[in-house]
Amino acid sequence: MTVTDTAPLGVANPSSPTTVHLSGDIDIFTSAALRQQLMSTLHYSTSLLILDLSQVSFCDAGGLAVLVGIQHRAQSMGITLVLTAPRPFMTRLLHMTGLDRGLPMVV
Repeated sequence: MTVTDTAPLGVANPSSPTTVHLSGDIDIFTSAALRQQLMSTLHYSTSLLILDLSQVSFCDAGGLAVLVGIQHRAQSMGITLVLTAPRPFMTRLLHMTGLDRGLPMVV
């Protein structure tokens, strides 16, 4: 799992969204590190945090749990989390689990 943040730590522009590009697998082996990186991002994020999923190749239940947990934490901080550009498998996974109703998504 690779996380690329478009704004270096601590210098997010308050007038534009914070965008994080994820790539690779989100699974049992990468979930803890991803959670930690996204939690750090929340501390300097603007009111909109966009997670670009276009390069995610695999996601398991642990990965879904990270996305849900980060969304809950973001909401508690007044930040809106949006998933963008999911690959077809990811869109199906979110739909099959019902998470597409709770995680805002822009296809």
